[in-house]
Amino acid sequence: MALITWTAEQYATNVAFADDEHKILFDKLNKLYDLATGGAERNEIGRALDGLIDYVVEHFAHEEKEMQAKNYAGYVAHKAEHDALVGICAGLQAKFHAGEGDVTEDTGALVKGWLDSHIPTFDKAYADVLNS
Repeated sequence: MALITWTAEQYATNVAFADDEHKILFDKLNKLYDLATGGAERNEIGRALDGLIDYVVEHFAHEEKEMQAKNYAGYVAHKAEHDALVGICAGLQAKFHAGEGDVTEDTGALVKGWLDSHIPTFDKAYADVLNS
C-alpha cells in the first residue's frame, strides 16, 4: 500500500520539473516503505534507501539551483529546510548500514509528514518566481 500519493490538489507546485521530480521521489519513498514494511531482505532495503536519499539530494540541488538562478527571496529558509532533512536522512542511512537502525513505519511517517508540510508551504511558494 502506498505511503504517499501525489495529487495535484495537495502537492502541485505548477513548476513542471518540481512536480515531475516530486512524483519520482514519492515513487521511490513508496518502494522503500513497501520493502521495509513487507519483510524484504535488508540489503534490498538498503539499496532502496540509498537510491531514495541520492535522489532527494539531487532533487534538492536542482531546486536550489533554480531558486538561485531566479534570485528567489525565500532561498535561505528553503535551503535550511532541505539541509535539515538531508541531515536526518544521512543519520538514518549511517545507522542503517552500521546495523544500528532500521527503516520502519515511523521512518515513513516522518518523511511523509515532512513532505506534507514542506511542499505546500515551501515549494508552492516559489512557483511564481520560478515560472517567471
